[in-house]
Amino acid sequence: MVFTKKVVSLWANCYNLKTTLENMKAKLILLMMLLMAAGTQVMQAKKYTKYLFVYFPSNDNENIYYALSDLDKPFDFVPMNNGKKVISADTIALKKGVRDPHVLRGKDGWFYMVNTDMRCAEGWASNRGIVLMRSRDLIHWQHSTVHFPEKYKGTNFANVTRVWAPETIWDPKAKKYLVYFSLLTNDGTIPYDKVFYCYANKDFTDLEGEPTYFYDRGSATIDMDIVYNKKDKLYHAFYKNEGSGGICKVTAKSLTPKKGEKPGSQWSVPSATLQQTKVAVEGAGVWPLIDSNTWILMYDCYGSGYYQFCESEDLLNFKLKGQTNTSGMFTPRHGTVLPVTDAEVKALEEAFGK
Repeated sequence: MVFTKKVVSLWANCYNLKTTLENMKAKLILLMMLLMAAGTQVMQAKKYTKYLFVYFPSNDNENIYYALSDLDKPFDFVPMNNGKKVISADTIALKKGVRDPHVLRGKDGWFYMVNTDMRCAEGWASNRGIVLMRSRDLIHWQHSTVHFPEKYKGTNFANVTRVWAPETIWDPKAKKYLVYFSLLTNDGTIPYDKVFYCYANKDFTDLEGEPTYFYDRGSATIDMDIVYNKKDKLYHAFYKNEGSGGICKVTAKSLTPKKGEKPGSQWSVPSATLQQTKVAVEGAGVWPLIDSNTWILMYDCYGSGYYQFCESEDLLNFKLKGQTNTSGMFTPRHGTVLPVTDAEVKALEEAFGK
């Protein structure tokens, strides 16, 4: 009898253990399914589905505008906000005008925008600084200005007659955001437009230290746009040959030279001109097509009233693929194209309308 009770008790314990293990297994499977579903949702949320064009429209309208295009028609941009500005320059810039907006999706969840602080009505040598901006959602932006005559008082950088077309890129070596721009001074120390850079401070409200020489082609060099190509592990820097209205590029393995080498020595010899037109161009912008090995080079045909879009798989040989109209609501000038997600598009449309 005692023996039978022990057997029954042992059997019951084994049964309970088996049931517990089966329950744990079922819960583990359920947990794995939930995690997989959550992971799929995150991947879908981060999948880029449209292109956002950030630009200013004309010399007498130096404000910031947005336009969207679809995956299957990447060059057919439709302005947001009923074709009206989304950011008013008089709320962010000392000159009450901004040009050449460049937007970068940061590695830290922020979007970074830099602009030329300028009103061309005051002349092409009238701007004295740049506007730094930061946002979590492309809608609400923090902003600050960097006024070179004040910030660099007592140095030659206080004598700038223009600080043109700033852009931002992440420098993995320095682990900071590098802001680069073209400078010209009226004291002869920078006799023609040359590209310089500074690192941004942690909260993207100011530049650290004095500008460092970056690159020039031996004569006026402006509108530099840099992208990193994972395929060849090179930085490709596109720029305008000011005066001739053509676009060339140089490449480098790192954004800054090796220790002990001269500033600017990291760059290769320049390429031939890359634009696919005979008219004068500026404002080169380079961006990858979503889920593709194809790159787009776009540029502003500033004297002809339209934009052109060219394709390439090697960032050297380009083919013309699209062109904006010379009239209508969408008349972009020097700007940036950024791939965006469905969630970002939804938020933008809630803020500015479809």
